[in-house]
Amino acid sequence: MSKRKRSPSTEKKLKDGRGQGLGIEYKPWVKIQDVPSLGRSTRLKGIKIPRQFEFLSDLERNYFYLLEFSDRVVDMREQYPLLPIDETMVIADELGIKHPTDPKTGEPIVMTTDFLVTISHNKQLQHLARTLKYKDELMNERILEKFEIERVYWERHDINWGIVTELEIPKAMAHNIAFFHGYSDLSVFEGFGDLTAYDIEDMSVYFISKLLTQDQTVKQIAKEFERDFGMVVGCGLSLFKYLIATKAIEVDILEKLVVNQIQEIKTVRKDYSDKVRVI
Repeated sequence: MSKRKRSPSTEKKLKDGRGQGLGIEYKPWVKIQDVPSLGRSTRLKGIKIPRQFEFLSDLERNYFYLLEFSDRVVDMREQYPLLPIDETMVIADELGIKHPTDPKTGEPIVMTTDFLVTISHNKQLQHLARTLKYKDELMNERILEKFEIERVYWERHDINWGIVTELEIPKAMAHNIAFFHGYSDLSVFEGFGDLTAYDIEDMSVYFISKLLTQDQTVKQIAKEFERDFGMVVGCGLSLFKYLIATKAIEVDILEKLVVNQIQEIKTVRKDYSDKVRVI
């Protein structure tokens, strides 16, 4: 097959740096504005990688929460392009499968994988390609055809590829991470902006000591904290979220957090990758 001339859309995306870069420099191939008809799209500022992430479904967003919280994950690149397009077209031809096309022009389009995840494994970096799809959609023959192109592409690049459904993403865990996501830096929240690192440490010790007694709810401790330190309403819960987000304390993240209940906590760091199929 002769080399195909790139479409104007592909050329523009490449010129804009889409699908290129690592960490904070990465730009997803597909952004929310490219698919305005999707109603469940979300943008989130990352903590581990402090850039804007683009998700085209709730499933992608929830999976991101798990990746963000895992100690094993060091980078995440969403909407990652399978380039060059000639490669996926050759694979589609070999498999006897129609390559995805633009519904308006009929021209072949660049395929993408929802996440290219970089993990630290035995002190070495390893890449994993993961596609997100609701289990009911796996009954769709056309979806499975496109997945087969994707699978072969990554196999030829010697990268582990897999499908993640909602069954592998505990709702309670995603809900909990959403609850404290974004609280790893207290300086951006009201009441904490002018405080020093020593002030935050002093407050943290106070809050943790209260939690360890296990005779008050989180909400009660938060109110006492605000009273004792002269903080505005809301600061107590913000500090609680900060302690979880920074893993200064461990809670059972697989059970929904309820601030009106007494929370059993531990002052150790733990990665939940061993309990949940995050990657």
